Amino acid sequence: MDATGLRVALFSGNYNYVRDGANQALNRFVTYLLRQGATVRVYSPTTDTPAFEPAGDLVSAPSFAVPGRKEYRVPHRLSAKLRRDLKAFQPNLIHVSSPDPLGHRAVSWARAHGLPTVASVHTRFETYPRYYGLAFLEPLIESILRRFYRRCDAIVAPSESMAQLLREQRMNYDVGIWTRGIDREIFNPGRRDLAWRRALDIADDVPVIGFIGRLVMEKGLDVFSDTVDQLVTRQIQHKVLVVGEGPAREWFQNRLPQAVFTGFQKGPDLGRAVASMDMLFNPSVTETFGNVTLEAMACGLPTVAARATGSESLVTEGVTGRLIRPGAIGNFADALQTYCLDADARHKAGQAAQARAERNGWDQVNQALVDTYLRVIRQRAQGLSVRSSPVP
Repeated sequence: MDATGLRVALFSGNYNYVRDGANQALNRFVTYLLRQGATVRVYSPTTDTPAFEPAGDLVSAPSFAVPGRKEYRVPHRLSAKLRRDLKAFQPNLIHVSSPDPLGHRAVSWARAHGLPTVASVHTRFETYPRYYGLAFLEPLIESILRRFYRRCDAIVAPSESMAQLLREQRMNYDVGIWTRGIDREIFNPGRRDLAWRRALDIADDVPVIGFIGRLVMEKGLDVFSDTVDQLVTRQIQHKVLVVGEGPAREWFQNRLPQAVFTGFQKGPDLGRAVASMDMLFNPSVTETFGNVTLEAMACGLPTVAARATGSESLVTEGVTGRLIRPGAIGNFADALQTYCLDADARHKAGQAAQARAERNGWDQVNQALVDTYLRVIRQRAQGLSVRSSPVP
């Protein structure tokens, strides 16, 4: 079998109603699958105000709004209507991208029908409770995730560091890599626009520290703010440029009143914003990959990041940027101070970062997941059942 024989049922907790790096990667992948001649059907919550048009056929799944985070929805069941749709579609592989109730039911459906299942891991859900005063729940959530992923034939992670963590957590015996690509037409140093910076009241000679991403607390906004406070105390000349939107924007603006907030940017506008920074500061520990880090690297920026999954697979310490112990405010400030004061060090690390980003083309990374699909289907056909837990 090749890609033309694939009939993939993809289950997602957020395929297109809120824009983030994970669902954009899924949409790109579906586009690639369709281009290769595969047949795809996507099952996900939908809203009347989607963030973007979905790739492929999208079927709405029953869902409810997350309490306190109403922009997100939880698909809570595999309804009779969805079961009938699945039966009519006749998939030969199930892909689950979120360990939510719908994802669990999809895996059970696949096992009941003898179909192989591949799960993609997009975020470290087990770390989320610590940002809401519920860190004691992390072992329980990790246990739930382990049960979910062990019932799949294979799981894929977006970085080698995340894959290794999943192995250490005993999530599955078959852990592969489905990394992320970069659109070099959008993200490159040529997008740098000093006139655009000046329009935001940023002088040409002022080093710009960038933040890119959804404005939610689990992205490390508190660590970012505390680190910037130290630079202010040290009287280090800089400007903070925040690109993104989210429910914590008001909190972030109150903490960083001198920062420039551009709101959400996309396409060439996002490329311009990223290339017009001088360095990226990414203190988050929740990413499994870090799309924004790769985008910044492609634009020739050094990155100061938390030493965590995702960033460790992209940033080479002392070469393309700095990797700092999570939460080490003083060390983060030291690294940013060096890049603010030493333009040569900044330029050298940026050049190395751009060279590293050249490895990630979308077609190459998406074909790796197609190859995983074909392998697990072939293994099932040969009677090689998944080495997972015996949970039905």
